[in-house]
Amino acid sequence: METTSRVGTAGPAPGPTPSPEPAASAGVEAARRQVADGFVRAAFPWYGLDAAFTGPRWLMQVGVSADGTVQHGTTGHGEEPAIRPDGSGPDDERFAAVVTVAASPVRRTGDGTGVLDATSVSSAAWLAGSGLLAYTWPPQLDHALRDDWLEQQTEAAFALADDLGGPEWTTLTLPVDGVPVPFHYRESEFGWVLAGTTAGGAHLGAYGRGMSAYGLGFAVVEDLAAYT
Repeated sequence: METTSRVGTAGPAPGPTPSPEPAASAGVEAARRQVADGFVRAAFPWYGLDAAFTGPRWLMQVGVSADGTVQHGTTGHGEEPAIRPDGSGPDDERFAAVVTVAASPVRRTGDGTGVLDATSVSSAAWLAGSGLLAYTWPPQLDHALRDDWLEQQTEAAFALADDLGGPEWTTLTLPVDGVPVPFHYRESEFGWVLAGTTAGGAHLGAYGRGMSAYGLGFAVVEDLAAYT
């Protein structure tokens, strides 16, 4: 499967900070514009939670290849998760992120020197699993050990994404544009992850915490303005 190590990532876009310095504020706005531009340039439709979800929505990040082609991206829903390096802060965040991965066959790299694997449902599972880890920091974990912990957990997420038929996964059927679609689903102490393929061929991943995955539905994003 294709992993994010082969593409560049823009984002996630930083959230607003109180009384920012002019330079910092400009940096935040530039990052948000970069992410929004990536979503606009994509040659495939984006997915998010369907209209049953009425809470906040925002754009999280996009992944692009070396030649600038947008390959995947993530939309956020609910409360923007915070990375808390000291383990403090609220532990009751309620959010769900939806990862859209463009269907793509085996292809050559932008410089013509190599070959990239085809995208698959495992690609979506990997991006969702690693996305959840990006916002996970066990309170009892010493700051100096976080990199080692994150590397170990990321390797585990990669292995799980490559074994969707394994015992760690169950099947959960959820609507995508009103059509029931089976998803691979797993839970952990940090949240939940799911991945599936739409009738149109796009691969969807999702992850979240504090919001049950069982009541979710997905739909094509008709207007990106709802996320900006």
